[in-house]
Amino acid sequence: MESVSETVQRQSIEAFQSVIRKSENALKNMLGKEANTSVLEKRLHALIVSLYILEHTWNGRADQHYGSLEISEARHVMNNLLPSLKRMMDKSTVGTPQHTLLERRIRAFQLAVQAMEQK
Repeated sequence: MESVSETVQRQSIEAFQSVIRKSENALKNMLGKEANTSVLEKRLHALIVSLYILEHTWNGRADQHYGSLEISEARHVMNNLLPSLKRMMDKSTVGTPQHTLLERRIRAFQLAVQAMEQK
């Protein structure tokens, strides 16, 4: 995996924490409405695995909570999310908070995919 600064590592972890919180809140709202939550649950699990893998890689944690199948599935989900994030960024205005958030989120997702490919 490529070497990244501590700032990029912190921003990436914060990006994952933010999208996980938003996904958890969306899931809570959907459960109350009896909506189909399988896609969101799958994405949320992939986000959690991805965050764990980044923290595991950067902090040198010795424990490994996820097996190769879970990591492979998470990598697949993350790869599928990247194009939609890139389309959203293309529509956002450069210099806005939304654009910065999307840049950081895309970078975090790319780093997670890269880390998962090495597991």
